[in-house]
Amino acid sequence: MEFVKNAIGREVPTEADGRVLTPFQGAFADPLREGKRATPSRPHSHPEHKGGERKLLANIKEAIAKTGLRDGMTISFHHHLRNGDYVVNMVLEACAEMGIKDLTIAPSALFPVHSPVIDHIKNGVVRNIQGSMNGPVGAFVSKGGLPTTAILRSHGGRVRAIEDGDLHIDVAFCAAPCADDFGNANGLHGTSACGPLGYMQIDSQYADKFVVITDNLVSFPCIPIDIPSTHVDYVVEVDKIGDPSQIVSGTTRITNSPGRLYIAKLAAEFIRKSPYYRDGWGFQTGAGGISLAVTKFLGDFMREDGINAEYINGGITKFAVDLLHEGITKKLLDGQVFDTAAIASLRDDPMHQQINLGMYANMHSKGCMVNVQDVGFLGATEVDVDFHVNVNTHSDGMLLHGIGGHSDVSAGAKLSMMIIPAYRKRIPVIRESVTTVTTPGETVDVIVCDLGIAINPLREDLIEHFKGSKLPIRDIRDIKREVDEITGGEPEQPKLADRVIALIEYRDGTIIDKVMQVKR
Repeated sequence: MEFVKNAIGREVPTEADGRVLTPFQGAFADPLREGKRATPSRPHSHPEHKGGERKLLANIKEAIAKTGLRDGMTISFHHHLRNGDYVVNMVLEACAEMGIKDLTIAPSALFPVHSPVIDHIKNGVVRNIQGSMNGPVGAFVSKGGLPTTAILRSHGGRVRAIEDGDLHIDVAFCAAPCADDFGNANGLHGTSACGPLGYMQIDSQYADKFVVITDNLVSFPCIPIDIPSTHVDYVVEVDKIGDPSQIVSGTTRITNSPGRLYIAKLAAEFIRKSPYYRDGWGFQTGAGGISLAVTKFLGDFMREDGINAEYINGGITKFAVDLLHEGITKKLLDGQVFDTAAIASLRDDPMHQQINLGMYANMHSKGCMVNVQDVGFLGATEVDVDFHVNVNTHSDGMLLHGIGGHSDVSAGAKLSMMIIPAYRKRIPVIRESVTTVTTPGETVDVIVCDLGIAINPLREDLIEHFKGSKLPIRDIRDIKREVDEITGGEPEQPKLADRVIALIEYRDGTIIDKVMQVKR
């Protein structure tokens, strides 16, 4: 591989697996804006006789055969069921039994439940992964288990890649909690209800073939319609598509740590005193433990101050639903849900609306929602003194997390905040230089940790606004020095091999960083 330095000084390859790559040139440079645009696959009706179409098939293998899936193609999945999804494993097992090899899988994310993917990499069914990897699959890829270079994209970046033609999907398999035999589907009803199906809407438009897999086949028409029959080729009924109780995980419960609660309270107080906290504001909430606590504290402040939010966007939880039902916010905009209360609210409340991921965060769309958000608060595995953020790897170099909407929200929100502990288990989170850059520092406005609040020097307006504030606002380097005193300094550099195992693609399609193989 040949390497060049990109705009933030990271050496990135110029090509990978035959694809020419463009180095990151700045958060708003967008050098590929005038590039190619893919054409959606042409939907067509295919009645088998005068009585009309029959899309319902006997099983997944028959659907695979009907789609024409063969060696070397690309297949996709969504992750609304998160760690409770069964469909990825079922489809890959069927492909293995049918002798199909060298597939690229392009899920919106993989979770620990998808660890059987490792076996399918070993047996040659899976050759490449273009999608987020959380847990065992990421660890396996980190150690060189994948024969090709993985590509990680943000939520908005995935939609952009599909629309721009960087990612072509041959067959998409959609886990649908509710569907009819004509292909209309939603995620709101049935024992596997997962909420919206927003991640899969772009796949339904651009994939050559689209297969709905459901465990709740209802009479025509399935209402409401999230995925329309006009985009669906085949329907398969199975016993179970997943376990919705596993949508909730350790990262989707409010923190009970006094230290983390202090960080959340500090962040909420900063937001409260910022110029963006006003009647009619809009913000994005996350589902991490600290982010949930920030949402709770902001709700308390808005009650006390007598102001309302116009909307809350994001991965929605009970905490946001409670604010809607209380009238503290007027609307919820929902790309995915994280608990049963949010699923029920999306189903029953007209002011709780799902949005697709293109509307949410595709920077090449005409209506990218993150661009009108006032505040977004996010987590990280590491941040550095240049405000660069890592959400993909740990300090040991292991690739264990996906990007989510991180770089999208950071670039779009008027106030983007990283809310983090200064260190974890005596390992610094605030570093001289992050192990991997996911989100560039030019888009990160504020870092909030248990040792204080750092404002990016690029935000002179915020620095001026908070002059004289009683909040513990400090220089990022002063905070880092204190972190080093507490932890003993920077951890050892990870032991890395020479091989690039994954690329971190910025939301515009350029390469912001690479991930190297970790030595076994």
